[in-house]
Amino acid sequence: MKITFRTDASVDIGSGHVMRCLTLAQALKGNGHTCEFICRAHPGNLITHITDMGFQVHTLSANAATTSATLNSPTHLSWLGSTQLNDAQETLSILEGAKADWLVVDHYALDAEWEISVQNATNYLMVLDDIADRPHKCDLLLDQNLGRKKADYEALVPSDCGLLLGTDYALLRPEFAKLRPKSISARNDRNRLTQILISMGGIDKYNTTRKVLEDLNRSRLPLDTQICVVMGAHAPWIADIHSLAALLPWHTEVKVSVDNMAELMMNASLAIGAAGSTSWERCCLGVPTILTILASNQREIANHLVSSKAALLYEPEVQTADNSLPALIDQAQQESTLKQLSLNAAKLCDGAGADRVVERMLSPRTN
Repeated sequence: MKITFRTDASVDIGSGHVMRCLTLAQALKGNGHTCEFICRAHPGNLITHITDMGFQVHTLSANAATTSATLNSPTHLSWLGSTQLNDAQETLSILEGAKADWLVVDHYALDAEWEISVQNATNYLMVLDDIADRPHKCDLLLDQNLGRKKADYEALVPSDCGLLLGTDYALLRPEFAKLRPKSISARNDRNRLTQILISMGGIDKYNTTRKVLEDLNRSRLPLDTQICVVMGAHAPWIADIHSLAALLPWHTEVKVSVDNMAELMMNASLAIGAAGSTSWERCCLGVPTILTILASNQREIANHLVSSKAALLYEPEVQTADNSLPALIDQAQQESTLKQLSLNAAKLCDGAGADRVVERMLSPRTN
């Protein structure tokens, strides 16, 4: 099969869309299928990263014409750098003469208007979504969020659209499933915090990492605790975090654009991270986590994880004595809390989602 992905990354969009598309593309490639990408050259794009992973990228100009949003426009239309019609026409010009078996679209700025415009250039169209806020015209829709229900999409997709909902379909790289048994087993012998992993995603637009480190500096962590901060290559605050890390009382290492995140998570006693798609990676490895919310679409994820007793919630802007980061660190230093968080998180995601999605794409009309 030939599969074409339409997705983007930028300072506003973040890297999550591209990373989950890459995960699915690698799973498809491993099964003998051909994958390519169509991306717009926004500031902070990941086009070079995609090509480094071995996939062809067709690049759309970042200066395409735009129009004002209307009442029915997607909420995030401004992230497209074009109108939906123009974007569809550019996509069609790339697909012309080489019809895709599947066109996979992962973009908050695209909806049924775009999908209808390109439907004749592909046998099947699949949407990756996680906010359920706009109509789609597709054959298959994947929303990997915990707690997602069929009712959330019934009014937004055709009646014959297949729905892949929940963390059973979370798109994780294979190393997470591979390290899952070892990571979960190792936590049985951990009774205190020795290593803390901090990761706010690829961009961390508002420098939440600094706020975390400043609040952490008011906690009662033992001085022999080791801290690892992971940042994306396009994060604007790398130098600032390096400077701050040098002033902390704990050994604090700042890593940029790592390729061994699964290993870093496995070795961490506790993670402090954004409530985005990385949540499912942490769950797969049973990593006890303190979550923070960096975007409105992460609120629902955080609420479900907290209600499942799989994470604690830290909100820097609304801290009280009970939910401040120092208080949460005190709570996490209790062995019973660490084990409960780990056990509950591990129940939510087994890391085999990409394989399940590939299997469904091979039988698109399966109910």
